[in-house]
Amino acid sequence: MDHDQSRIDHHAIAAACAERGWGPTKLARELGIAAGQGLNGMSRQYARKLLSGDRRAGPHWMPHVIRVLGLDQKAEFPGRRADHVDTVDSILALARSRNVDRRSFLTVSGGGALAFLGVPDAEAVTRRVLSANGGVRVGQGEVEAVWQMAQVLGANSAEYGGGHVRHLAVGYLAHNVSPWLKGRYTEATGRDLYAATSRLAHLIGWMSQDEDDESAARNYYVHAYRLADEAGEQELAATALRGLTAQAMETGPRHRGRALALAEECVARAKGINDLRAQAYYEITLAEAAALDGDHRLATRSLTSSQSHIEHNPDAPSGTSWASHFTIGRWSHVSGMILAQMGDLTGAQAQLHQALSVHGLDSRRSRANVLGQLGALHLRQGDLDGALTAWTRFLDTAEGIQSARVRNSAQDLCVRLARYPDDPDARDLTERAAVYLAG
Repeated sequence: MDHDQSRIDHHAIAAACAERGWGPTKLARELGIAAGQGLNGMSRQYARKLLSGDRRAGPHWMPHVIRVLGLDQKAEFPGRRADHVDTVDSILALARSRNVDRRSFLTVSGGGALAFLGVPDAEAVTRRVLSANGGVRVGQGEVEAVWQMAQVLGANSAEYGGGHVRHLAVGYLAHNVSPWLKGRYTEATGRDLYAATSRLAHLIGWMSQDEDDESAARNYYVHAYRLADEAGEQELAATALRGLTAQAMETGPRHRGRALALAEECVARAKGINDLRAQAYYEITLAEAAALDGDHRLATRSLTSSQSHIEHNPDAPSGTSWASHFTIGRWSHVSGMILAQMGDLTGAQAQLHQALSVHGLDSRRSRANVLGQLGALHLRQGDLDGALTAWTRFLDTAEGIQSARVRNSAQDLCVRLARYPDDPDARDLTERAAVYLAG
């Protein structure tokens, strides 16, 4: 190959696999076939190391990696700078594009969203610092303002749903943070500012996902990852990959392969992070993606590892990233849904009850989600009274919450209780849910 193959790093390989919905098994099979060595020509472990960066493709495999993943057409992009998409310019354009078709946004601005993940730009902050010749002077006060605003808006949306203040978060990014990102700052301040903006971008991605705006969620998560990567913040970068995984899991069965590949990249990216709570967060995400994809062995292994880590560090969060807000109560919630996916309805119900009764949950939206799912679990086990009790509490909690996920639970309630037209309590709950959905 004429191009410098050393420029093709694991980020580019992982991004190309994520675009295709490939995990290490599929990658290994395709490369083995391409090399003429059959389905078992490359081991799954070798492919996993290529995705995580623990191993670089040698001269034998690299040509096949390039051809199979289409990197021959974009092999130069990791080191390219002349037409490189600047992350700051890109996210500010996204924030100002509220009335345009976000599905085509990143295509217009320089590449598909997931391909954008594989374009490392380690000099982004340095380049902007050196080129700044105007704008406002930015210091730690402005950085702290972004962190504080993300915290305030995040607390509000956790209580009342992502749809409640998303417009405020996007407006704050477009109008308040924009002059600071375009301003003058030292390299150290720039990295802190990028990290804070990554946190804000992730929050907007979560809000968009909670409003069922898939394309906006994906774009904001990608930009959160890019900003964190350019700031050198491993935990924020891994957490953004986790957000992309969650978004992919919610978009339906045909995206489960992509979700699993992203979850594996998330866990690999987080290897150097010492916070056990963060490790538990990423591992349970991998468990959830694996369960959805039917790999119960990987799901069980990842769930066990996550449980071990969260139980060693169950205290209240102390950090600033999304992962630092992962508590043992939230772990119980997610583990319950994983067990339900794998068919253990009794274990799932126990975990959801534990999330509510033993550990408690710190937001109305979270409690509403658990109660909605708990009602469905009771009904699947033939316990109509238990379902009605859980769903009554769900509707009490859901009032005023603007969340697509909570609305989906209300719609699910109506569909399932339609099977019981002669039960007065079921009719009353269905009517209450209809009023909530009409609001």
